[in-house]
Amino acid sequence: MGSRAKQVPAEQELTEAGPALFRLVRFWSRRWITRTSVELTGEMRHVQHILAVEAVDSAVADTGEITVTTVANHLGLDHSGASRMVRDATAAGYLTRGISGEDRRRASLQLTEAGRDLLAGSHRWQRQTFDDLTATWPPGDRQRFAGYLTRLASQLGLDHEHR
Repeated sequence: MGSRAKQVPAEQELTEAGPALFRLVRFWSRRWITRTSVELTGEMRHVQHILAVEAVDSAVADTGEITVTTVANHLGLDHSGASRMVRDATAAGYLTRGISGEDRRRASLQLTEAGRDLLAGSHRWQRQTFDDLTATWPPGDRQRFAGYLTRLASQLGLDHEHR
């Protein structure tokens, strides 16, 4: 991430905003989770644990009871992939499985204290990353950008995440 900020004429900003958004998504989707995993768990292979606790935390606001299917839906995975991810996060001590109050055939998932700690660390890392990326911006620009990001998340129904 160099400092080669490209000045875009005002008339092109709206035209370039969509492609810029997706460049950022591609950039961070490949980087943030592995960096966070290494910093929080010491190993890159524990990426799935962070994704699992983020999904469980996010789903609580939507459904109240979290199942493997809920995790699969939040992460855009098939059921078997989400099941393996939940199994591994449970074995690592980040989640617990109980019997669903709605359907005894399903498992209900909850964060453990270690899972809440991992989630809190992930959120701290995300906040620090925002601060680092916008550190050279004027305070008003940082505030506006933060407002636009949270507004977009809210508009997409994602405002409950990172409480």
